[in-house]
Amino acid sequence: MADNEEHDAIDDLLLEQRKFAPTDSFKKQTLIAGTHLYDEANQDYEAFWARQADELVSWDTKWNRICEWELPYSKWFVGGRLNVSYNCLDRHVLAGKGDKVAFYFEGEPGDTRTITYSDLLGEVQKFSNVLKSLGVVKGDRVNIYLPMIPEAAVAMLACARIGAAHSVVFGGFSAQALADRINDAEAKVLITADGGWRRGDVFPLKQQADEAVATTPTIEHVVVVRRGNNAVTMKPGRDHWYHDLMVAADPVCVAEPMDSEQLLFLLYTSGTTGKPKGIMHTTGGYLTHVSYTHKYVFDLHPEKDIFWCTADVGWITGHSYIVYGPLANGATQVMYEGVPNFPANDRMWQIIEKYKVTIFYTAPTAIRTYMKWGTEAPGKHDLSSLRLLGSVGEPINPEAWMWYREHIGSNKCPIVDTWWQTETGGIMISPLPGATTLKPGSATFALPGIGAEVVDDAGVTVLKGGGYLTLTHPWPGMLRGIWGDAERYQETYWSRFAGRYFAGDGAKLDDEGYLWLLGRVDDVMNVSGHRISTTEVESALVSHPSVAEAAVVGANDSTTGQAIIAYVTLVTGKEVDEQVLRNHVATEIGAIAKPKTIYFTPDLPKTRSGKIMRRLLRDVAEGRNLGDTTTLADANVVLELQKRIADAPSED
Repeated sequence: MADNEEHDAIDDLLLEQRKFAPTDSFKKQTLIAGTHLYDEANQDYEAFWARQADELVSWDTKWNRICEWELPYSKWFVGGRLNVSYNCLDRHVLAGKGDKVAFYFEGEPGDTRTITYSDLLGEVQKFSNVLKSLGVVKGDRVNIYLPMIPEAAVAMLACARIGAAHSVVFGGFSAQALADRINDAEAKVLITADGGWRRGDVFPLKQQADEAVATTPTIEHVVVVRRGNNAVTMKPGRDHWYHDLMVAADPVCVAEPMDSEQLLFLLYTSGTTGKPKGIMHTTGGYLTHVSYTHKYVFDLHPEKDIFWCTADVGWITGHSYIVYGPLANGATQVMYEGVPNFPANDRMWQIIEKYKVTIFYTAPTAIRTYMKWGTEAPGKHDLSSLRLLGSVGEPINPEAWMWYREHIGSNKCPIVDTWWQTETGGIMISPLPGATTLKPGSATFALPGIGAEVVDDAGVTVLKGGGYLTLTHPWPGMLRGIWGDAERYQETYWSRFAGRYFAGDGAKLDDEGYLWLLGRVDDVMNVSGHRISTTEVESALVSHPSVAEAAVVGANDSTTGQAIIAYVTLVTGKEVDEQVLRNHVATEIGAIAKPKTIYFTPDLPKTRSGKIMRRLLRDVAEGRNLGDTTTLADANVVLELQKRIADAPSED
């Protein structure tokens, strides 16, 4: 292929041949073993979604129109009325399942709580009345800034119960990030905590909240949950202890039916530049989407499964697959407050063994970290309760997928690798574990009811090879816009390809129609005219047995346009020569993808949700001043990288 050849998509370099069909034993007890859901959805996707809404959701008033679609806005189950909190709590208690465990809470210090559906309903009713007593009414916005504790779910469900939209801000974000989100939403009440536990210490939240509220004129009241027992300052008249308000609260708050299109929540994307986008999600369609995907993607059997999603409620994964989807389906879950390596590297496996977790849903970055730590930690624990594994976040490398399957799943658990976004509300592309033959690293196919196509630069459908992932028709959980900025909504998601939703991800299709996510198209590198996905080079690097994790960026190069720069973290105790790794990449996917330079590093810069910050790695590679680092889990990682590169021998 000539170096100057024009490309209208993304090069398809990595070939993965391994396949894993569902086992007979899994198929015997699975919810979906055949293609009938796909067949039904392909025939009439609106009618398919209407059946899901009918079967999975309790409605006070049935809708009169399934979908109204005026590009780029959709409305689902128009005329229908329901209450999300009722669906997640009351109906299970009324069905005689009040004693069923909703959450096993595991605090980082080792404290535990067992919360039944009756317990949760009682807390939510009381806190709904607390919010009312503070002047919150339907249509108001409430900000939530809490650690990973059950009160976060209580606060969200209480807002849903009375029709106030919540805006959850991850507890690791700065005071400025919190203030920006409060001011954009014009929130009336802030719910926070004194502090939370992380790596054996209490991180103070109230102090950050106070700093934020100093510049947020719409906040009238601050509710403070006692968790860290750290010293805080309470402002009389404005600040209230959660436990004091709950003691005085009326125990009964009837769930009010809401319009299907009532705003359920805002969730701000944690963009690193510019104003954060307040993604809007509404009620009936969103609840239908997350209930359906949680049930079928995870093959949920609520009477026997113990589900554990390791996300924080501050992210969309926590909204959809800790709070709304699992509780609507009556699931029993584990909720864990802390980090994976406190007090030791085996904390996650110890928790799985303790609670006999059957379904485990975590991020590729976490899996690669476990790889780096080695097999000794999971090997100490009985993980035989696991029957299904899931992956969410960035694309998962095939070798990380295989490690996950072998060392966590004992080579018996299907892995559902899921693609979706804050904007989509719920999972869009994923295997159905009892029906789909898996390929390591592939999210496989769009779910029944979802329309997805890969297109080239001109918007022409690609049947094989790389391009841009687009969604072709509306779906119930889709965002309803960006809060206060209709123009930005249109420009960001609907302007690149006519009539299609495009949020910036590359993908490729193999010979059998399997979808492979290639990461953000912003991360695609142009090397001598070849458009190469960072994901494929990273996967090639991680396929070397000494490599646990890799991040790849394109840096400006006078000869090739961009040069491939790799940052590599090795498996603990392993070593490998840079030239050996470069040649390994050439062998795996071709000489054109060979990194120009490889830097070895003990860690990579990641956001607090676990995503690698490639923008900062480009800044480091090109010697620029660093941009915003406030969303990083550990800013020192970047400073250490800068030092390593500065100390590296210069090229001849």
